[in-house]
Amino acid sequence: MQIPSLEEMFAAGVHFGHRSERWHPKSKPFIFGERQGIHVVNLEVTQEKLAEACEFAKKLAAEGKTILFLGTKRQAQQVIKTEAERCGMPYNIEGWLGGLITNFDELGKLLERYRKMRTDREAGAWEKYTKKERSVMEVDYQKKRVVLEGLSTLKKMPDAIYIVDIRNEKTAVTEAGVRGIPSIAITDTNVNPEKVTHPIPANDDAVRSIALITRCIADAILEGKAARTAAAPVEENKPAAAPRNSDRAMVAAQQ
Repeated sequence: MQIPSLEEMFAAGVHFGHRSERWHPKSKPFIFGERQGIHVVNLEVTQEKLAEACEFAKKLAAEGKTILFLGTKRQAQQVIKTEAERCGMPYNIEGWLGGLITNFDELGKLLERYRKMRTDREAGAWEKYTKKERSVMEVDYQKKRVVLEGLSTLKKMPDAIYIVDIRNEKTAVTEAGVRGIPSIAITDTNVNPEKVTHPIPANDDAVRSIALITRCIADAILEGKAARTAAAPVEENKPAAAPRNSDRAMVAAQQ
């Protein structure tokens, strides 16, 4: 995992904030200054906060935890899907499902029904139905697939959530806060960074900025997973403890 240099972040437009009249006062510690009515993000602070967020994501992944990737705005959708799939995490790009965190018991049942539908379809279990029935089932499946496929690996409430644009995903931010779920998020100058546990001050509108930050989070997760995998065989192949003297005496008595 390598944190981007200031030059790389500058080239990706990470430093561009919103117009100064649209700023949120709580974002002041992350602002370097103002240029032609546009707030400029302090990239040194971005580097620091991104490093902290990546370490947190790496730690969670090393513990086998799940981080849900969320980004439903047009600029974020493809990036979120690509990076979440690359690091093996669930994602949501089509619109937040109300209650996904606060009422996961019910949403979990919906996901389970979708997984069964997908399994039956792929196994050819639909062949017993008429052509008209299969057509209706296919339409229903395709509608559910658009919304639920990215979440299909989610079998329990996520342990953390990574968000692009907390203003756009305010319901998810609220649900995470209610449940005490840690949140990593790109926070532009027009939002309150205190609403999330790990804010990353950056441009949340430019695709290149979103991609740069999201790729770092995904890389951190992959490093955490690799560390977990590397540590597992050590425990499995741990040599058995030498027999104690009392054990030897018991064996001798049995002989």
